[in-house]
Amino acid sequence: MCERGRLYLVGIGPGDHRQLTQRAREAIAEADTVVGYKTYLRLLDGLLDGKQVVASAMREELDRCAEACRLAMAGRRVALISSGDPGVYGMAGPTYELLFHAGWRPATGVVVEVVPGVTALTACAALVGAPLTHDFCAISLSDLLTPWEVIEKRLSAAAMADFVTALYNPRSGRRDWQLLRAREIFLQHRSPATPVAVVSAAFRDRQQCEITTLDGLDRSEPGMQSTVLIGNSRTRSRDGLLVTPRGYGDKYDLERGLAAGVTP
Repeated sequence: MCERGRLYLVGIGPGDHRQLTQRAREAIAEADTVVGYKTYLRLLDGLLDGKQVVASAMREELDRCAEACRLAMAGRRVALISSGDPGVYGMAGPTYELLFHAGWRPATGVVVEVVPGVTALTACAALVGAPLTHDFCAISLSDLLTPWEVIEKRLSAAAMADFVTALYNPRSGRRDWQLLRAREIFLQHRSPATPVAVVSAAFRDRQQCEITTLDGLDRSEPGMQSTVLIGNSRTRSRDGLLVTPRGYGDKYDLERGLAAGVTP
């Protein structure tokens, strides 16, 4: 009888080994086979020694999922790699879709474990202060899999509801207008002075953090490794940092904190 295979859906965070969780390290170590986008696999330098490595190019996500599932069903221990978190614009969703389509059941089929990671949303926020302290949402501007009309509706709803909003996939070589359209939509509901952060290659060698405003966003040049964080009506920018108040200042006396010894 063939031993049940194992499939680890591993989030490796933004790419810096220091942002890799302990469980992600363990899952990669336990795997005999690692499958992933070649650029992400290069970020795991030193952790893949002695393993079968199956690398593929961008836009071959379903092929990676299918190969990882096939190998796991053959009894292998497979780590399928996602940047950030596998459940946030990552490989967990399409993998489960393929497994269920193939008749997989958790009790009897391949053992699947989702290993969470630091996603771009939280990695970028950490570099620019505390912009996500209150309600927020994430919207991808890529219309490769989602019709642009649907994306526009989500942008309008987020802008109108005053969510702090993270924009994934803001621009690429073939998509150079969607971010400016998103800016137009937000300007219908937010002040032009609304703080905005554009973070590129978070926690990698080419990391860049730009603090601007909604009005000035048209002069920024983010790419596919960038995330744009748009503040809400209460987000404040100070000394290169964005902070969105949770509301403690409305309910509690902040002066008491200062009096208790919280000093600059």
